Amino acid sequence: MKKLIQKKIPLIYLIVLVAISCGITYMAMQINFDTQNKKSTELTENINSCNTKVIRLEGYQLIKPLMFVDSDCEGANLISTKQSIEQLIQNYKTLQGVSTASVYLRDYSNSEWININENEKFDPGSLFKVPILMAYLKMNELSPGVLNKEILYNQPFAINKEVVYKSKTIQLGKKYKVKELLRYMIEYSDNNATALLSNNIKPEVFIKLFTDLDMKAPVFDAQQYLISAKQYSYFMRAIYNASYLSIEDSEYAAELLSKTEFKDGILKALPKDIKVVHKFGESGTPADRQLHESAIVYLNGKSYLITVMTKGKDIKVLSNLMSDISQLVYDKMVTNS
Repeated sequence: MKKLIQKKIPLIYLIVLVAISCGITYMAMQINFDTQNKKSTELTENINSCNTKVIRLEGYQLIKPLMFVDSDCEGANLISTKQSIEQLIQNYKTLQGVSTASVYLRDYSNSEWININENEKFDPGSLFKVPILMAYLKMNELSPGVLNKEILYNQPFAINKEVVYKSKTIQLGKKYKVKELLRYMIEYSDNNATALLSNNIKPEVFIKLFTDLDMKAPVFDAQQYLISAKQYSYFMRAIYNASYLSIEDSEYAAELLSKTEFKDGILKALPKDIKVVHKFGESGTPADRQLHESAIVYLNGKSYLITVMTKGKDIKVLSNLMSDISQLVYDKMVTNS
């Protein structure tokens, strides 16, 4: 009897241990399931919380042409790129005197986007030449022949003499067709051609361009119109999508922008054979510079839009920052393509 009891005791312990082990295993599995279920629920909630903004073109009786469809949420595949850009900007602010910078990036292969320092607004400077180009092309669509109209350049304009990047300019006393002035304005960023075009533009067409793109209407004769990187990107997106101008005019605008001479920003870090549609702009004073650029980069059958806007004391530092951001984004896009 005593031996029997001695044999039973270890068996009882074994049964208890097995029961405890099973209980612990069950609890662990339940906790893991609850955790995974919670993560899945949170992911679903995050996805469902992303609203979609749709911008349509108004002014027609029976149709509303589609301009843009945007998710409110930034692209998950671009978050690491965003973090790298933010760190780069911070380094420039700490070590090289950059005041601030903003970046908007859109990957056209999947429509994902990121926006850095999205609430900061800038004086666009020569970036404003793109909406002038678009307004003239719209004027030509409404009244064919506008591009061949000749305009006499008969008096000099009081233009900004502080610009750093200068190129060819129109000659006083000569007549130019509108399409020639557009080429000088975009390819060479000529401020005289721009002023001549501005004096002959239809203000209502120019202003409507902004409101059609869901932006505040500019005061036509105002000296300044502040704009964010994301807002400015609407102009480039409208050209790329051919959603505002005709397909032919959108292609014409893109081809003109691909010949822009400026190469000291986004293009500086890119391979020479890469096709880029872009426009730069500078503004500010010698003590407080602004330098910006917006570009569509065509890469191995895919493309992306990048707009960089910067402020700081040294314009060469700003151009280097734009170049470094461009290099970073290009490397990421090549890796992910």
